[in-house]
Amino acid sequence: MEIFGIPSQALFGQLLIGLINGSFYALLSLGLAVIFGLLNIINFTHGAQYMLGAFCAYLLLEWLGLGYWWSLILAPVIVGVTGVVIERTMLAKLYKLDHLYGLLLTFGLALIIQGLFRNEFGSSGLPYRIPESLQGGTNLGFMFLPNYRGWVIVASLVVCLSTWYVIERTKLGSYLRAATENPQLVQSFGINVPRMITLTYGFGVALAAFAGVMAAPIYQVNPLMGADLIIVVFAVVVIGGMGSIMGAILTGFGLGIIEGLTKVFYPEASNTVIFVIMIIVLLLKPAGLFGTQK
Repeated sequence: MEIFGIPSQALFGQLLIGLINGSFYALLSLGLAVIFGLLNIINFTHGAQYMLGAFCAYLLLEWLGLGYWWSLILAPVIVGVTGVVIERTMLAKLYKLDHLYGLLLTFGLALIIQGLFRNEFGSSGLPYRIPESLQGGTNLGFMFLPNYRGWVIVASLVVCLSTWYVIERTKLGSYLRAATENPQLVQSFGINVPRMITLTYGFGVALAAFAGVMAAPIYQVNPLMGADLIIVVFAVVVIGGMGSIMGAILTGFGLGIIEGLTKVFYPEASNTVIFVIMIIVLLLKPAGLFGTQK
């Protein structure tokens, strides 16, 4: 069976790849949007923290024998704690300065982290097995869906939508948003704003680590796995609108699908289509598709 002259298996296969890539785009851009929208920090360390999540899962398996499911819980917590340390010891000193200082600091940290892991583990990649409970696949009739890839898509959607709900629909989220607009007023109600900021940064970092653990069985564990991806994710955030939570989610999944379809109909443009879209959006709507001009 063919669709638009393309074999249906190839078309749906690329759509699946696009959804998987979109899952990681959405999770990572969500973490960036949370950090920028609530803290006004451009976190260039995000790609390295995504890589740290994958390596943390790998090391938990090698050193402690902990499998995928424990790593999916523990790795985001461990990497999130390192994010808290970075925020308290470094980023907190830059809040009153221009955004450029935070960007330069996080960019430097990303290079240091990637360099240390590359020197220790090399750059060829380390295998990480798919958990037994998610091995195999399901025949959907029109395509074969590997169980693990289906899990990645569903888990990403659940985490992304849960995060959006907490930030946009709960009292905690309203406190977070208010703290970005008027921290002194929120502090007067007895809320510890610096602690809230620190935990928010740690949560954004934990989202990146969560994505890294899920990516490990698909892309292997590599010190440079976040280096190229973070550039694409920043483009996703810009297209969706800096700081827009729903914009990050919808744009992440949407651009993943567009990228997958481009590989079918015009493969030469698949590596640049997201950046072309970013340029068009910036020309027509500088604040992004879901952003608001301040």
